[in-house]
Amino acid sequence: MRKLAYGRSFCAAFLVLFFFAAAFAQDPTKVEPTHYKLAFENEYVQVVDVHYGPHEKSIMHAHPGGVVVVLTGGHLLFTNENGKTQEVFAKPGEARWFPPFKHRVENLGETSYNAVYIGIKNKRLANEAGLKAGPSEMQMDEKTRKLVAEALVAAMK
Repeated sequence: MRKLAYGRSFCAAFLVLFFFAAAFAQDPTKVEPTHYKLAFENEYVQVVDVHYGPHEKSIMHAHPGGVVVVLTGGHLLFTNENGKTQEVFAKPGEARWFPPFKHRVENLGETSYNAVYIGIKNKRLANEAGLKAGPSEMQMDEKTRKLVAEALVAAMK
């Protein structure tokens, strides 16, 4: 009887650790520290500096829903977890909302690509802000602009 109870406890603990490790391993600042550097974090946002040199590639990683602000333009290839690819020509100053996603990135260009990703950690906050746009939409509503501005100001402190 005790062996069965210990076995179940061990299995439950193992599953919890496995899922925690899988979630932790997806964080780009952990699995891709060459390309993603944590600039600021609190209970609401994670602000990450993004840098890809010419022709650099990443491994699969995940991002919470958030806004990317492009600092230097780039020609990028995104591959999602299902193998679907999307080629993107990012322009300096451009801002895009992305829902939570997993992907690999390849810089197809001859120059470095730099951006800032502001991930919204609180799902309720993201929903309240009305952040429903898909990755192909480049417009931000006023609430999103306010969230981005606040995150950037907080990151500079």
